[in-house]
Amino acid sequence: IGLKGGAELARQPFAAVAPQALMAMSLGVVIPLIAFPVLRGLGRLGRADAASVAAHYGSVSAVTFTAALTFAQSQNIPLEGFLPALVAVLEVPGIAIALWLARSAMTGEHSSFGSIAKELLTGRSLFVLIGGLMIGWLSGKPGLEQVKPFFVDPFKGALTLFLLEMGMVAAGRLRDFLKVGPFLIGFALLMPVVNGTVGVLLGHWAGMTTGGAFVLGTMAASASYIAAPAAIRVALPQANPAYYLGASLGVTFPFNLAIGIPLYYAIANALGSQP
Repeated sequence: IGLKGGAELARQPFAAVAPQALMAMSLGVVIPLIAFPVLRGLGRLGRADAASVAAHYGSVSAVTFTAALTFAQSQNIPLEGFLPALVAVLEVPGIAIALWLARSAMTGEHSSFGSIAKELLTGRSLFVLIGGLMIGWLSGKPGLEQVKPFFVDPFKGALTLFLLEMGMVAAGRLRDFLKVGPFLIGFALLMPVVNGTVGVLLGHWAGMTTGGAFVLGTMAASASYIAAPAAIRVALPQANPAYYLGASLGVTFPFNLAIGIPLYYAIANALGSQP
């Protein structure tokens, strides 16, 4: 994921992507900062569980992003060429912020942001993700092609096995999800609508086209079920996968595919973004 995202970033002039990348990064920071206290207060989830769910909603779903591109192409909606680079920008901050919230709460108020950030950034999950992003950015598309048979081609098969294993773990703890099910289901339906609307507004404010603002809104509304589960599994093993997979993969993902994507486009279209 990091290698492919970095290669996409290398293809875009920095000046052309900077304002939109800043919008995406701000979304990745703000969403978990809002989601975490909601999950702790209203949902009464533990620190690790609230942080794990917040990390998934602060990150992005590449599959939902692809579905938004397919929708735009089917409707002949013009799009900016740098949108895949925004996926890479939005992938990491939400996970990092959510893990910082969890660690700062667990280690106490006297833990400095610098020490917690150092611990997170040198942890295996984020270190590999950010390292892959930097390597992909520095080597670009030619470098990615050289390692494609090892990293890119087997990805779908490895992802399938990973999701199957995570699904079995979540299914084994389904009773835990049912305890907080009504709240998490409501959260998983309402959060993407709020995030998607904010994402569309930010895209419109940044001067993106209607299609670009729509795709940014869809990315903000999505919940990761690839990068975030992998990072959470390593960094917060005590978090219950029934919560974060049940909400992100079980509720938000099908909601966005069936209802969310056309809804976010309707919002972007109503705002009258640049044609």
